[in-house]
This record gives sequence, structure tokens and C-alpha cells, in this order.
Amino acid sequence: MPAAADPPERHFGDRQLAESLLAFWADAGIDAMLLEAPVDRIEAGKFVPPPRQAPAAAVAPVAAARPGAPAPADVSGAIAAAQAAAAAATTLEDLAAAIAAFEGCPLRTAGAATKAVVCRGEPAAPLLVIGEGPGAEEDARGEPFVGRSGKLLDRMFAAAGLEGRVLITNTVFWRPPGNRDPSQFEQATCAPFLERMIALVRPRMLLLVGAPSAKSILKREEGIMRMRGRFFEWRSADGTLELPAMPTLHPAFLLRQPGAKKQAWQDLLTLTERLDRPPRDA
Repeated sequence: MPAAADPPERHFGDRQLAESLLAFWADAGIDAMLLEAPVDRIEAGKFVPPPRQAPAAAVAPVAAARPGAPAPADVSGAIAAAQAAAAAATTLEDLAAAIAAFEGCPLRTAGAATKAVVCRGEPAAPLLVIGEGPGAEEDARGEPFVGRSGKLLDRMFAAAGLEGRVLITNTVFWRPPGNRDPSQFEQATCAPFLERMIALVRPRMLLLVGAPSAKSILKREEGIMRMRGRFFEWRSADGTLELPAMPTLHPAFLLRQPGAKKQAWQDLLTLTERLDRPPRDA
């Protein structure tokens, strides 16, 4: 008699554990996998490579040796258009309208987004919170961080004494397909609008939520576990603005890994303590 199949609940639980572990590694900055087949390093070390020949007088570019390789996207035109549209905005309302009319970001027509998702919160907030990109619920409502992750973030802000003191936005303003991380190209085309938002709001600090946000804003490559809880200096592209910025864990990660909430809570307490310090010239 054939053995009974495992109950579906077990398979579902195993899949959840695997997805949670993969998400933890991704947020920690691990982006490589082991080879599928084992390699005998001892045997491979017995191989003696041939003598190295002198280089030729002229070496062809690496790209030329790979026919058919895609050329890097030219984002200069889209970025210039975004800069011009952002510079013309004198209020947050103007900026939201400029973003909604902007056609240079490929996410606008990627199929997942139905509208631009700009910001929510206090327009004169001392803290600007920058996440990665809107998801399905955010796209449906037209506001960032309104799903389960957003509700958790709001509860954390309230507990830390930050309720009513934050303005929340993202590095991109349209939902990526499949809720994937936004690409550098997509973030670059939205960056002029984000910088203009910072210039209009004039916050005292930035809170960067999640690895894609922290890496894009700070132009760093460390994993979020190495950056979280530390203050970095953010500077605008034109050098006229400079603000302290702290990366922290994304609330979606905290929902998958509740044990990490302690670290995110400590990040918020550290940030709030610095935010509440009297200005030096007071």
C-alpha cells in the first residue's frame, strides 16, 4: 500500500520558512548562491596554468568581446526631464502633480502601476521617511505604506513619540511589477523629485527603510544589517542640502522575522533621541 502523502500544511510551512530565510539573507546583503555541483578544490589546485603571455598592444573593450550583450541604458534624458519638472514645483501639491504627469520612469507603463503614489503625512515634518516603492495596496489607495507593513510602521512611530511628525514617501512613485525591488535606473529617474521633496519639506533627518532605499539614497553597497542604526550624511546632488540619515529594517522584513523588531525599535529610539535634541543655536 503506498505511503500517504504529507499533509499540505507541512509543505506550506516549509515554503514559508524558506522564503523567510531567503528574505533575511537578501536584507543582510547576501546576493550569491553556491554552485549546484560540488568542486574538488584540492584536485583543481593541482592544475598548473600555462605561462602568461605579454598583453597585445591594443586590448578590445570587454563589451566588444560579448556580442549581443545589452548596452547600459541611457537615463540622462529622463533624468534631465525629471530635474526640470521637479525644479518648477514650488509646493508639495505642485510636486505631486509633476510626478503624476512624468512619463520618464519605466515603472509608469510596466503594467503593475495604476497611479503615482507620492507621499502621506505631515507636510512640515521634521522626519522624512523613505521606503523602496509602493505595493498593491499602496497603488490602490494612492498613498505609501498603508498595508500591513505601513500599519506596523505607524504603530512603531506612535510608540516612539513620532506620530504626526513624519512624512512618508518612497524612492520610486509607481508600483514595480510583482512588488520587486526598484532598479537603479528606476530610482535614478525618480531621484530629482525626491530631492525636490526634501528641499520643500526641509526635514531635520531622513529615515531610510529597507536596503534598496538605503543603498540608493546613500550610494553605498553594504547590506542593511551593517548599515542599520547608524547615522550617515546625505547630501543633495547640487551640494546645497546635507542631512543626517539613518537606515533601518523594512517593516515587511519585521513581519517575516519578528525577532528583528528589537533592532528596529532600538534604531527608532536612537533616531528620536537625536531628533529631540535642542538645536545647537538654541
